[in-house]
Amino acid sequence: MHHYSSGGFGQRTRGGPLKARRSISRVGRIRTNVYIDGFNLYYGSLKGGPHKWLDIDALFAFLLPKNDIRKIRYFTARVEARSNDPDLPVRQDTYLRALASRSKVEVHFGSFMSNCVRAPIVEQDPAGRPIRQNGKPVVALKPNGTAKMEWVHKSEEKGSDVNLASYLLRDAFKGECECAVIVSNDSDLLTPIRIAREECGLTIGLVLPRPNGSIALKQLAHFQKPLRVHALAASQFPEVFNDSVGTVSKPAGW
Repeated sequence: MHHYSSGGFGQRTRGGPLKARRSISRVGRIRTNVYIDGFNLYYGSLKGGPHKWLDIDALFAFLLPKNDIRKIRYFTARVEARSNDPDLPVRQDTYLRALASRSKVEVHFGSFMSNCVRAPIVEQDPAGRPIRQNGKPVVALKPNGTAKMEWVHKSEEKGSDVNLASYLLRDAFKGECECAVIVSNDSDLLTPIRIAREECGLTIGLVLPRPNGSIALKQLAHFQKPLRVHALAASQFPEVFNDSVGTVSKPAGW
């Protein structure tokens, strides 16, 4: 986990729980921090589409024009090259460099773990798509009734949910925002979000990368913002622009 700032979480008030320190926001605009689970956003809204070159600073200016956006925390992990996609880390580095050009954005890194595991094979239709029954994939069986198994390569991102929860609570207890907007479908975030809402008095906003996201998260939020295609399309980095180092170019195929 990378730490970008330090200090205590807040101060205890007499006879009550730990409360966040507050400061005056711009008139009529609530101080807002945004917390983005990068892989959740990518797989929920961006993969396979034309909007991967997403300027998240522009996106939240578009989605929340009446809010005073103070900080956008983006949680991710560095990916590794794959035999069928050796340029994957290069594209990610280019995107992270683009994000670094936005002063409100801070990137926090978890890690990737890769392993080989044995997993059951699922039945497929003639088009090669998984067959489902009652909403669940149908496992292919051997003649003796046991599941057919194969070795598969599994990559698993570790740390983003913990990092997101930690920084959400850090900012809440330090009084660095009055509103926290969460971009994730991960129901593991329920407890830290509830603490930020109930113990620190934050207004909670939710942007779900998938429209059919966690019902429990939806119930905990004060408001929700849909992530529609027109918002993504209106919030792209220029195909080529200059940062403090030189020229940044949109990756081929994006």
